[in-house]
Amino acid sequence: MKNAVGREIPAEALAVELKNGRKYEPYQGKGYRDGKYIKKAGPTTKIYENPQESKILPSIRDAVIACGIKDGMTVSFHHHFRNGDYIVNMVMKEIVDLGIKDITIAASSLGDAHDPIAEYIEKGIVTGIQTSGIRGKMGDVVSRGKLKTPAILRSHGGRVRAIEEGDVHVDVAFIGAPTSDEYGNARALGGKGDCGVLSYAVVDSEYADKVVVITDTLVPYPNFPPSIHGVNVDYVVKVDEIGNPKKIASAAARMTQNPRDLMMAENTAKVIAACPWFKEGFSFQTGAGGPSLAVNRFLEPLMDEKGIKMAWAIGGITAAICELQRKGKVGKIIDVQDFDTGAIEDIRTNPNHFEMTASEYANPANKGAFVNKLDFVVLAALEVDTDFNVNVITGSDGVLRGAPGGHPDTAEGAKCCVIVTPLTRGRMATICEHVVTVTTPGDCVDVVVTDYGTAVNPARKDIIEALDKAGIKHVPIKELQEKAYSLVGKPDDLQWKDKVVAILEARDGTILDVVREIKPYED
Repeated sequence: MKNAVGREIPAEALAVELKNGRKYEPYQGKGYRDGKYIKKAGPTTKIYENPQESKILPSIRDAVIACGIKDGMTVSFHHHFRNGDYIVNMVMKEIVDLGIKDITIAASSLGDAHDPIAEYIEKGIVTGIQTSGIRGKMGDVVSRGKLKTPAILRSHGGRVRAIEEGDVHVDVAFIGAPTSDEYGNARALGGKGDCGVLSYAVVDSEYADKVVVITDTLVPYPNFPPSIHGVNVDYVVKVDEIGNPKKIASAAARMTQNPRDLMMAENTAKVIAACPWFKEGFSFQTGAGGPSLAVNRFLEPLMDEKGIKMAWAIGGITAAICELQRKGKVGKIIDVQDFDTGAIEDIRTNPNHFEMTASEYANPANKGAFVNKLDFVVLAALEVDTDFNVNVITGSDGVLRGAPGGHPDTAEGAKCCVIVTPLTRGRMATICEHVVTVTTPGDCVDVVVTDYGTAVNPARKDIIEALDKAGIKHVPIKELQEKAYSLVGKPDDLQWKDKVVAILEARDGTILDVVREIKPYED
């Protein structure tokens, strides 16, 4: 069955059983589930009527045993510690050492730091993955069909929706926290491995049957204001280290000095400035990549020229947007993840820098996520096709090596979604006929800026009119694709086996695309 982006969705993907019994549907286009109602799921929780002095247990193993983890359960983690994370590997080692198997990992994202999980997949101990990102060795083994069930990949907002709707049920959530008190009130500040916010873990703390906070810094009760509230926490474990601080919080995300990237950033800023929403009080999100960061640099003089300020900025936050705020150009920063030490230090000291939950950020199944109020979002892409579909999860070899993250959420929510990408990378065409995997549907993408020109989605006649009025040249995206192929050639079609190794959900829970097992190339 073909969906609204023209992808054939096989019956085996549509037949995947979700925890709440909901049946999968193919993607029907943006806004398909708008106005419909869901019944929120709820956790099983224990009554603690009698006073309890402390929730501290001596080890992660003790916590695994106390939570009653057994074969077939689902455990969850967050990714605020990024490539410095120790929590996932420490917990999974204890689960494996106890002989527990058939485990599903429902993490907000997984990365290179979690390479040991690949071995558990190959041994059949981890049989399910539900996450936003799969990278490194894990991406390789999943792409080779070693995971027993298809990995389910969701956007950040889609993950919150899935947990709240009951598509996935978390039996035990393990939440790494830079600081915690003995009751589990946990914060992302004040410890050895500060990460700024714990936004992605909040839904886990609220909907998991059991919640374990793992910290390397115990602080006096009450640890307020908490990101994770102790009323949702069953146990607290103190360990020596929750992660590598140098990889949890990197130095300032670097703004590109590449002339090509700077040109694309400048042209992106000009596109934004030409749109009718570029006015006093506009809202904005950009990524942490070099070209995306550089857009801030070029927006500033355009804001000065027009005498306007940004009301608020959201998303993954970097020092660059914090600096723009210090210059008086931004009213409030609403934060769901910190990418560098500058952003972490800013939320520690700045009264106009606020933490929000992933639900507040991007959940399509609430009554007003921040993404729905976005004027502009600037995003990157691995590939964009002539229907404006974007791929950010599979490489040109078809291997899983990325994450939808907040990409589909912000693209759908924003009034203007701009994709910034070079026309080619190495010998690969970035603008192509068909992306390997659709992670953000073309009906949510408005403008594509490359080093060889800008294309506007024909459906956005208002943006076309605005750019024409401003004298900003744009071309059909087909012309960019043809130019890319003239430079590097048309790529050979990838060869796939029949087995579905991953399901790409649209943020509303319908199936956007599938990833099949890679077949070694044959002439």
